[in-house]
Amino acid sequence: MKTIGAFSPGVLDLDAPRATEKIAEAIREIVHRRLRRKGAVVGLSGGIDSSVTAALCARALGKEHVLGVMMPEKDSSEDSLRLATVLAGHLGISTVVENIGPTLEALGCYRRRDEAIRLVLPEYGKGWKSKIVLPDFADNAQYAVFTLVAQSPDGAIRRVRLTPNAYLGVVAATNFKQRTRKMLEYYHADRLWYAVAGTPNRLEYAQGFFVKNGDGSADFKPIAHLYKTQVYQLSEYLGVPEEIRRRPPTTDTYSMAQSQEEFYFSVPLHTMDLCMYAKNKGIPAEDVAAGIGISVEQVERVYKSIDSKLSSTRYLQLHPQLIESVPEVAHNGST
Repeated sequence: MKTIGAFSPGVLDLDAPRATEKIAEAIREIVHRRLRRKGAVVGLSGGIDSSVTAALCARALGKEHVLGVMMPEKDSSEDSLRLATVLAGHLGISTVVENIGPTLEALGCYRRRDEAIRLVLPEYGKGWKSKIVLPDFADNAQYAVFTLVAQSPDGAIRRVRLTPNAYLGVVAATNFKQRTRKMLEYYHADRLWYAVAGTPNRLEYAQGFFVKNGDGSADFKPIAHLYKTQVYQLSEYLGVPEEIRRRPPTTDTYSMAQSQEEFYFSVPLHTMDLCMYAKNKGIPAEDVAAGIGISVEQVERVYKSIDSKLSSTRYLQLHPQLIESVPEVAHNGST
């Protein structure tokens, strides 16, 4: 790509064949030799990350050693199950469908979420839909405060600022979804002697865009080192169906359609990719702004947001904390 100013958007261009082979070899090393498992389980959402993860696992381990698990619930988009099925058919991998709706009902997921919403919108109830969003970085908002967007049964839209208690209650309840899905992934992994493949890309992994002991849990994470832009590059090389590659990234967690940008990043993902890369490399905001066509102030706000998320989500990255360190027992057997 053409260089503009001192910073080029082309810094994230991949040698896709080389990157694919490197990841495939790493998957074989991890699954067969380190974990001593026969294959991989991948939770399929119909999105680009899980599709690329499944394609990489199929290439590395063989399609007969990959299981795709589809786990819809009542708030899921119909496209999620349909596109996951398309992807599985394209790859030739086996699948199972686990409807997690009844489990979530039994856990009180929907009831607890609605109770939290009613802290700020008392009329919210049956027939309503909702999502929570952050302000767009282009709006020059001083503070990233979540807003509830709710749609009444007659189609009217309400926007209400979430209080801390309401926000935490909504998130705690919806986190049941990711944790229930991960429980089922490990069930299938245990019965097949497979390993669970995580699907986060670099933005999600580094910025804490995952649920602890939910989608943040896995035995290996084959695309966690790749920026979202690079995941798309691999998807084209791997032949992921075009309809999946065109689908906007979504959380698929709330009953209203919701992009990842409005829920968490507040920035177009290609912009976030470049800003995170530049920040990691110590590139000044002025150079980045000239290279990607946004203002210096906007780049600085993205840099500040990256730091804020790194600090606030550190808890998610921590392993269980011990009172005293426990050394590993020496292993003298055969490897």
